[in-house]
Amino acid sequence: MSEPVLYIVATPIGNLADLSDRARDVLASVDHVAAEDTRHSGRLLSHFNIKVPMISVHDHNERQRAEHVINLLRAGESVALVSDAGTPLISDPGYHLVRAVREAGFKVSPVPGCCAFVAALSASGLPSDRFQFIGFLPAKSGARQQALEALAGNTETLVFYESTHRIVDSLKAMTAAFGAERYAVVARELTKTFETLHGDSLDNLVTWIQADTNQQRGEFVVLVQGAEKVLDDESIDPEAERILRILARELPPKKAAGVAAEITGYKKNRLYPLLID
Repeated sequence: MSEPVLYIVATPIGNLADLSDRARDVLASVDHVAAEDTRHSGRLLSHFNIKVPMISVHDHNERQRAEHVINLLRAGESVALVSDAGTPLISDPGYHLVRAVREAGFKVSPVPGCCAFVAALSASGLPSDRFQFIGFLPAKSGARQQALEALAGNTETLVFYESTHRIVDSLKAMTAAFGAERYAVVARELTKTFETLHGDSLDNLVTWIQADTNQQRGEFVVLVQGAEKVLDDESIDPEAERILRILARELPPKKAAGVAAEITGYKKNRLYPLLID
């Protein structure tokens, strides 16, 4: 490697065959691997016969470790940052390290690959053109319910991570916040032996998962369909107006209004007068 670089390396979320050739080459070529859990990542490196010194970088020491990593880069050495699974920084440590390295003037380069929520979204059958990644909800029930209620009116697909110990309580809380009939998908143990993707109303999902304790084990992504858009005859939302104005730069007013109507769900005769005005 001709220059010192901090590589952000995505690793498999279950199936080790998902490690890309480029990721394998980078991990074998750097001078150090910074890992969330050196024991966990050590098994991954051992599987691929990669022998590189490891540094522990996790939630509790990340700020302190940043200076050490920067010193390694100053000495001309390259470092690869990995998390326990998937893409680093996605609900995992690394933000402070990456920012510190960039501010110190060193290159940060992503080595893309697996990400649990992207894998789940791609196979869920839910709208993926607009979504909001929430990550993990608060552990305490009151804060969790409050966070969900604040999201109840969002029209984009909502994406959550959840743990074995809270999956049932979280699905119940979602049912209370979003309504029993809201459609959702539970994605469990993706790319692993017992991979499951199960979609149904939130109410039915609670019944399903409570009836089978095996489905309560593992790592979860929960995807919830967005709320139905309520169209107000008196006004249109800012996003629809933005789309309309972009189209109007390239198309005649009637054509722009027609295309915007197909995209946004508003009636053409509601949008057209805005362009004339």
